[in-house]
Amino acid sequence: MNRSEFEAVLLKAAAEKGCKVVELLFDDDENVFEVTIDKEQGSVDIEDCEYVHRAILDAFDRNIEDYSLTVSSLGLSPEEADKLLETVKE
Repeated sequence: MNRSEFEAVLLKAAAEKGCKVVELLFDDDENVFEVTIDKEQGSVDIEDCEYVHRAILDAFDRNIEDYSLTVSSLGLSPEEADKLLETVKE
């Protein structure tokens, strides 16, 4: 996956929700990507994380390149965010 394209999609989606990216783990060898977002005003909620997550999924077809993606806030660990996303899906 092209890192600059990934970052462009990520930064645009985060900005659209009033968020900023505070951390990015980009492991292209293992296809594992972990994103942490935050807001200057207010707090990040699950909808913000889901929006950024879906924007990346829409931009990069997992049928072409399989990868693991987690988007979380500073207040949630990646594991907590995954649990919340599973709850939202149900």
